Amino acid sequence: MAIKTRTYSVVDGKRQMTIDEFKRWLKKFDDDKDGRISRDELADAIRVSRGGWFTGRKSKRIIGSVDADRNGFIDDNEIKNLAEFAEKYLNIKILYL
Repeated sequence: MAIKTRTYSVVDGKRQMTIDEFKRWLKKFDDDKDGRISRDELADAIRVSRGGWFTGRKSKRIIGSVDADRNGFIDDNEIKNLAEFAEKYLNIKILYL
């Protein structure tokens, strides 16, 4: 049974959102509004997602694992990589519709 919330549904304990909802959720953390997610912005997003403390070192590793062009930011071309990470480690199911 799905519980509908403001931006996503929860099914079997996993947040479900479309890739567009995921992008909109990430944009909330783009503090400097440059269209990219920095290491610090990603750490903030994960803190909110997981409801706890998250180290800069871990966010740097995540950026490194999903940042295809190695510029230190997640941009639109790398969102799919971040979505795959979120599915694997953050209890989020991304729906590609």
